[in-house]
Parts: sequence; C-alpha cells; structure tokens
Amino acid sequence: MSTTISGGPDRDTIVNLTADIFARRGAESYLGEKVTMSEHMLQSAALAERAGAGDELIAAALLHDIGHYTGEFPETALAEGIDNLHEIAGARVLEPFFPKLVVDCVRWHVDAKRYLCATDRHYFSRLSDASVHTLRLQGGPMSGDEVETFRAQENLDAIVAVRKWDEGAKVPGRSTPAFEHYAPLLQRVVDRHLAGATT
Repeated sequence: MSTTISGGPDRDTIVNLTADIFARRGAESYLGEKVTMSEHMLQSAALAERAGAGDELIAAALLHDIGHYTGEFPETALAEGIDNLHEIAGARVLEPFFPKLVVDCVRWHVDAKRYLCATDRHYFSRLSDASVHTLRLQGGPMSGDEVETFRAQENLDAIVAVRKWDEGAKVPGRSTPAFEHYAPLLQRVVDRHLAGATT
C-alpha cells in the first residue's frame, strides 16, 4: 500500500513531483548566489557522490533546500530580512517518504552552519556573501550551550557533511549530472525506507 499525504504525493509519485519542481522552478535565483537553485542542489549531490557517500547522504545533499518550494513566503523573503525556515518546511515534506538520516540532514542543515561557524575557525571564511547574510538572519554562530546540545544529534556527522557540500555547491558553470541521474537513487531510498516501515 502506498504511503500518502492527504491530497499529496505517494511513494510512487514523490520522485516525479520532485523532478517536476526541479524542471519548473530550478532555474530561479538562489538567494543572491551566482548559481540557480537547481545548479546548487545538483552540485551538492555531485559533491556527495564524488566523496563516495551512500544513497541516503546523496539524497540529502540533493534535497536539502527543497523547502524553499514548499512554503507560502515570497521568493524574496530572505532578501527582505525574513527567515523562511525552509529547513523545517523541507523536512516536513520529505518525512513521510525518506529515512530519518535524510530528514535530519535537511532539518538541521541551517543549524549546522551555525554550529560550524562556532566550532571551526576556518569555516566562516568559506561562506559566500549571501550565506553570511542569511547566517545573521538565522541567529549567527551558536552559543556554547547550543553547540553542546547540537553535538548530541544522532546523525551529526552526516548533517555536517551535507552542510559542507552545501557550502561548496555555489560554483558558476560547474558541470553536474542532471536530476534524472539521481531519480533512480531517490526512488531506491524511498522504496527501502517504506518497505522497512511496513515490515
């Protein structure tokens, strides 16, 4: 039996829906960066793949910013000083279909930037101007107490890895596989997860 969000996608359509989002909206600007949204997410996935990551981590890298397409905030929200909480929106839309590791990487990739800025003295220098701007909106580097709490994350290493690929995925003109290259991988991740959930 298919797992379904009321009025929404199911296990047989979630990957096609994601592909449609990439096709229709992927060419939109990415919050002041020099790459489009689809270029950014595909570059993230390609970096994960190049690093020898498993299917779930590649899926997380590809889908980490999918939440930009699920909310009701205007496209210019962050430019106007509003944090659209895309990480939470993305996690919610993926949670019925993807395993916890994927969902955690999406849900916590913004906090991972704050964590790395607090714990890695070199990380802040790698941020783009746009990422520095959003860091301010997102609360800035974590406090000591926040760092200790975040270190307890079950999937901390995976979350941090996705965050680093995210930051490295902003290179204009970098060649990557198309979304279609990753579609079978996404379907495998969905099918394995939902098969395990029903046994």
